[in-house]
Amino acid sequence: MTLVRILAEEPVSGFVVRLRLANGEEVDRDLTHRLNGPIFDSIRTDEARFRQVQALERTLVWPGGADLRPDAVIWGGLPPKDSALRAAWFARRFPAG
Repeated sequence: MTLVRILAEEPVSGFVVRLRLANGEEVDRDLTHRLNGPIFDSIRTDEARFRQVQALERTLVWPGGADLRPDAVIWGGLPPKDSALRAAWFARRFPAG
């Protein structure tokens, strides 16, 4: 399996960002519920600050040190450790055919 990475980003509206992924897909992700903690305070309250997002080294980063891991942005987090739940997680994200 090839790892999917973020190649480029484009803020769309509100806290939605369009991602261009290494597998050729473009996906929109609403990051509203991912901007947690004090480091995201200025980003959550200022759309212009949110729009300063960049894809650096396949991670979404903002000035001031805030960043979001690619797995959290692309898929909503890491897959579960339980093998049955993990298989279902992958099947939902990577349907056959």
